[in-house]
Amino acid sequence: MEFRSWLKTCLAPPEYRRLVSMAKAVLGWWHRDDLSYLARLFGTDKWGSHWYTQHYQRYFAPLNNRRLNVLEIGVGGYEDAHGGAASLRMWKAYFRKSRIVGIDVYDKRHLSEPRIDIRQCDQTDSEALRRLSSEYGGFDIIIDDGSHLNDHVIKTFQMLFPLLRQNGIYVVEDTQTAYWSTWGGGLNNPRSSMEFFKGLADGLNHVEYPVANYEPDYFDQKVVEIAFFHNLIFIRKGNNNEKTNLPALLQQALVTQTAATDADLSQEAAPAGGERSERSSRVYSEVTWRR
Repeated sequence: MEFRSWLKTCLAPPEYRRLVSMAKAVLGWWHRDDLSYLARLFGTDKWGSHWYTQHYQRYFAPLNNRRLNVLEIGVGGYEDAHGGAASLRMWKAYFRKSRIVGIDVYDKRHLSEPRIDIRQCDQTDSEALRRLSSEYGGFDIIIDDGSHLNDHVIKTFQMLFPLLRQNGIYVVEDTQTAYWSTWGGGLNNPRSSMEFFKGLADGLNHVEYPVANYEPDYFDQKVVEIAFFHNLIFIRKGNNNEKTNLPALLQQALVTQTAATDADLSQEAAPAGGERSERSSRVYSEVTWRR
């Protein structure tokens, strides 16, 4: 710490920042597979203030040596001209062959560097997001660390998830705001981001809905995994086309029930046969409506 203070007195601010950046780049390469270390090194709150990197490590470790397009919403630093881009630099060190893109409502374009492209953009601007996605040919990873307002989180997901590449991962950070009324949330508030994403969890099993002729929406068909952690959600995109096992189970139940009923009815009067037929028809209809 004393050395850094001394160094600051010896160098002009731009030179000092450049030297620190070079030192972090070297250390980042040396610890390139450890996201928690990289978070501390580059000063992002994804470890320390939050504990996100342990979960990111689990999901992203198989991907960190691939050529990916990574988008993070929210550069950080707010009005501070030199503040922000800490997590973008962390992603750059971790995803060594990838392009990292950051967007923010504040103009942070001057913080761009090789393999980090920063644009000024509102996360609810659908046209700007579509143009950005088209420019890069889609994104493999999208991280929403933006405004955290509930309606923004939902709208941004609805716009960007369809533009996410197949098998891509969409992450939402800081979901504690889903429970804060001042941020558009609230416990059990149907308009909160958490209630929205809990609904997507139901959609994973849409083929099991006891609803005749149910038409799955885009998210029913494309969300194949959703994982909830403390203030953090991961959503994976794919083809949710597994078939239901309900007919086979009901067929087995029908056979068992019919055999038991036949045994009982052999000792009962003839009118009970009509009751059995009606009951069997009801079960059969439950089996066949899904086909």
